[in-house]
Amino acid sequence: MTWGQSAGNLKKDPQRLYVKEKDFMELNAQWVVGFVDGEGCFHIGINQNQEMKLGVQVLPELTVVQHEVDEQVLYALKNYFGCGVVRKNHGSRLCYRVRGHKNLFEKIIPFFEKHQLKTRKRVDFAKFRKIVLLMEKGEHLTPEGLQKIRQIKKTMNSTTFLR
Repeated sequence: MTWGQSAGNLKKDPQRLYVKEKDFMELNAQWVVGFVDGEGCFHIGINQNQEMKLGVQVLPELTVVQHEVDEQVLYALKNYFGCGVVRKNHGSRLCYRVRGHKNLFEKIIPFFEKHQLKTRKRVDFAKFRKIVLLMEKGEHLTPEGLQKIRQIKKTMNSTTFLR
């Protein structure tokens, strides 16, 4: 199987792609920083979920989107960090996504603390990090903590430079 080929009848999840694990390109930390600076997004989703204590679920995630012809880069990121998934995004675009709190807290955040982003995305990362740390303390499970998270989220990923 080569890049861009699915495993035909092995496909259990139509959004998940299957490729050879051994063909990953090698990445270095500064390349990853630059790529995520340009193509990545640190996002906080707050979704209704009545099974949760406050009726909402806080979902922090790192997402990197690419056209399907460059899917090998997304799989290389997945291999580099040792976590996350590559899924179909929209149309001919795919995304590398890391959502699991443990992976964000133990892998993604320490990486970007050590290897700082170079653009204003560094500001969004700092806010993202703050929210994940609040969640680590369980503050997303209290009305006050959830309100703090909502306030921080409002200031993230804005197209204006006024913060």
